[in-house]
Amino acid sequence: TMQSSGHRFRDVEHHPLLAENDSYDSSSSEADMAERVWFIRDGCGMVCAIMTWLLVVYADFVVTFVMLLPSKDFWYSVINGVLFNCLAVLALSSHLRTMLTDPGAVPKGNATKEYMDNLQLKPGEVIYKCPKCCSIKPERAHHCSICKRCIRKMDHHCPWVNNCVGEKNQRFFVLFTMYIALISAHALVLCGFQFFSCVRGQWTECSDFSPPVTVILMIFLCLEGFLFLTFTAVMFGTQIHSICNDETEIERLKSEKPTWERRLRWEGMKSVFGGQPSLLWINPFAGFHIRRLLLRAKKGGPEFSV
Repeated sequence: TMQSSGHRFRDVEHHPLLAENDSYDSSSSEADMAERVWFIRDGCGMVCAIMTWLLVVYADFVVTFVMLLPSKDFWYSVINGVLFNCLAVLALSSHLRTMLTDPGAVPKGNATKEYMDNLQLKPGEVIYKCPKCCSIKPERAHHCSICKRCIRKMDHHCPWVNNCVGEKNQRFFVLFTMYIALISAHALVLCGFQFFSCVRGQWTECSDFSPPVTVILMIFLCLEGFLFLTFTAVMFGTQIHSICNDETEIERLKSEKPTWERRLRWEGMKSVFGGQPSLLWINPFAGFHIRRLLLRAKKGGPEFSV
């Protein structure tokens, strides 16, 4: 413990006393950093994110060119094609917003005398500082070793979105898991109809590809769809459960006793998805401003590197 400005710092990882809404804006450099595009330079995360996109593109290719375009039923192809591609766009958009949204990072090095004075704490009051990023930790914040930052209401770090899931991007992560689960289920249903149609027609005019190639492509899509459906459906359910209980995955695993007043289930959902229930809840484009994104990109690259 060390003395500073009449207050005591304590280097710990958990149970800070600061409120979630406390902010730090005394440093102009940090303000400039906040205007930049958020992106984590983690090799494993970037590979996983690219793989996610490639797998969705592969599924879209098989569904469109192997199953739907060769079909003789025009409306069957059009309806399923539009539905699948819309879900794919929503899934990838949710993925991008999860990856490129600041999850709620606490500014580095804000444990300064000026900031302490602005907090107007009582003499001798204990506040908690992260020894790894030298920041004063708000309540329920945890340090991510990959992002190298303390993240407000950090749920977990997900390599598939190359980012932490935290206070500011949890909504997009929930939408990502939901839309991936939906397109996986849709792909499995289409595969079932296609196999039935091909077997009934003895594989004649079933696809523009040869029967062996068609079978291999569809089997791989079925495996992909089953694995992604299982994983994302479980993750979606876990996220909704955590939101309703106002408890992050880290807090649950560490069995941390709540020092905060837990929100009611419906209040938790509204706090994450924003406002009263509406179609905006399932819209990953809500609040997106392309002009602001372009301006941030011009100001200089990713917010920080790993």
